Amino acid sequence: MAAEGKTIDALSQFELAPALGPIGASVNFTQSNLFMLIAAGLILALMHYGMRPAAVVPGRLQALAETFHEFARNLVVEQVGPEGRRFFPFVFTLFMFILFGNMLGLLPFAFTFTSHIAVTFTLAMIVFVLITVVAVSLHGKKFLGYFFPEGAPIWLAPIIIPVEIVSYLSRPVSLSIRLFANMVAGHVMLKVFATFVVLLGGLGAVGPFIAVLPLAVNVALVGFEVLVAFLQAYVFAILTCIYLHDAVHLH
Repeated sequence: MAAEGKTIDALSQFELAPALGPIGASVNFTQSNLFMLIAAGLILALMHYGMRPAAVVPGRLQALAETFHEFARNLVVEQVGPEGRRFFPFVFTLFMFILFGNMLGLLPFAFTFTSHIAVTFTLAMIVFVLITVVAVSLHGKKFLGYFFPEGAPIWLAPIIIPVEIVSYLSRPVSLSIRLFANMVAGHVMLKVFATFVVLLGGLGAVGPFIAVLPLAVNVALVGFEVLVAFLQAYVFAILTCIYLHDAVHLH
């Protein structure tokens, strides 16, 4: 991270560029696509090589794989109920993909594909379509009752129904913006303070001493962003489970 012309350019890190040279340029394959593939490959490698030993006393890799597996399984069962076990592969895949995308973005010279609204909105729309299909397939026409709670006064229908429809349709928007905004804000802060370190470090003999403060803040921010990376994957997964609970139980 560097300062150009004594200004802070914190948004250039989100710009897309062709990856893999002329081949990537010809098919519009960007660094975002590349890091999606890397994230998917790392997840597959972790689960394959981590679970392959199947040891009674697990090693570090197996323990890590089992921890992620149990965490996601418990999340689904607790939020959706026993009926939610069939949705475990979907929620687990979603959680791991977002988590690895967030974590990869914290590495030097890496790209955070979850910082692009197109990616997060696509993931949110997949969730939205799934919960709608599940609700309609399980409840048929009764699904429409979701937008008008049983026992509510009929004269409130013109108010309640539009509000419930807007609330339902806003789910993919809130899901996508929450993840996208947190990733962008965190990386902007990291680059701003990193640029302060570079600018202040070039102020002569006293520069390095002054730069210690923004450097310390940046180190603390990195630790905070690791926590945020996990929390945002968790929030996306748990909200997906809550929406699945509503679709399965229709409330």
